[in-house]
Amino acid sequence: MTNPFLNLNYETALESLGKDYYHPVTAAEFPAHILRFRNNELLPILGLNPKLVKDEDFIEAFGKFQSIRPFLALCYHGYQFGQYNPNLGDGRGFLYGQVRGIDNNLYDFGTKGSGQTPYSRFADGRLTLKGGVREVLAGEALHQLGVNTSRTLSLIETGESLWRGDEPSPTRSCVMIRFSRSHIRFGSFERLHYLKRPDLIEKLLNHVIYYYYPNIDVENKDCYAMFYAELVERVAKLTAQWMSSGFCHGVLNTDNMSITGESFDYGPYAFIPDYNFDFTAAYFDYAKRYCYGHQPLMCKLNLEMLQIPLKMVMSPEDLESGLIHFDHLYKDYYHQLMMKKLGIINLEIPETKDLLKETTNLLKESSISYHDFFAELAKSFNHGWLEDSSTILENVPLNSSNLEKWQNLYHQVLTQLPPENKEKIGNILRDSNPQTALLRPVIESVWEAIAYEDNWQPFQELLTKIRKKE
Repeated sequence: MTNPFLNLNYETALESLGKDYYHPVTAAEFPAHILRFRNNELLPILGLNPKLVKDEDFIEAFGKFQSIRPFLALCYHGYQFGQYNPNLGDGRGFLYGQVRGIDNNLYDFGTKGSGQTPYSRFADGRLTLKGGVREVLAGEALHQLGVNTSRTLSLIETGESLWRGDEPSPTRSCVMIRFSRSHIRFGSFERLHYLKRPDLIEKLLNHVIYYYYPNIDVENKDCYAMFYAELVERVAKLTAQWMSSGFCHGVLNTDNMSITGESFDYGPYAFIPDYNFDFTAAYFDYAKRYCYGHQPLMCKLNLEMLQIPLKMVMSPEDLESGLIHFDHLYKDYYHQLMMKKLGIINLEIPETKDLLKETTNLLKESSISYHDFFAELAKSFNHGWLEDSSTILENVPLNSSNLEKWQNLYHQVLTQLPPENKEKIGNILRDSNPQTALLRPVIESVWEAIAYEDNWQPFQELLTKIRKKE
């Protein structure tokens, strides 16, 4: 076989755990295989030269599934909108394989839309093309914003017509490959608690620590406490990344929380148009449980729910001592990221805390969108701002009674920066605040071109803007 994907050195890390954790499955056969997206940026991580990888290689491996490796539908349960659901599991995807990157990290290839599994529960196991396009865009946008996230390796249109209640039907179908650190979820542990199998929880926990928390020695008697404390920190940091980026995941059920602290399974996601804590991405979230402003609370709650299975193998005291740090970790990371969006990396200036408060007050009152505000900062910055506070965003209609107070405070912080930091303000602003925001109208415009004209140029142009932070 000359296909580089079929010749990768796949590891059996999760497979070696045994069938208590997955169900072997086969992929569906599709009537067509049209490669719509290939992520050349990910190939060097696998040690592959994008110029030597053909489109047909993607299609053979990830559309026709010409692999001799077993495909594994992973088992998990989860709390969905606060209610425990034992009828879950990989219902339209599977673990294609695991590969060691040149950075020595283990990565998953996980499918979405690859057909029915024992966990499909009468569903068709397919993915709509629109859903695939949205996930490609989200992964690339979040990555460029510095968010810890899964990304899409490939997207292949499969030629089937699907019927959905939330899209005009019939609609087109696709299969995608998600590239991530792991597909093990909080819900993977919750299932084992439901089955009353502390032995399997301990086995899975040792696996997670060994592969995804390499700084922790599994032989250390405190390794479980150290793991949970680090997971809490990772999730706090991830939540701060979402909030500072203006990203609303949409469905933060425990089966959508990765044990590695990585973004994935964000189906109905949206970026906030305005700074509104009540903004809700999922149209079916009538109670606003997973609205933008609730994300820190929900992530902390999910960490607390994870304690239920973990208590079968570790002490409640260790769990509580880990979780107690979530709030201040989140606040510290959020403060750091928001200051960076303001061009400030020196956090020793006391006024930065007041500046964050006044910035959010300004955003609440102003008529400008969340993303436009920071994009204008990046575009308009000049060193005259350090001389005269009234020139800061002077040509931007902010319409806020807090504007002058914010300008004065921002000016005060900027002037206290060391000379070397002052020189970096413009670069930091431009790096932290892209000009293109992945708002719903932008996605819909791209999708309409695909749906009505089969025109993929706007999609490619949007990807280019996202990647170049234009």
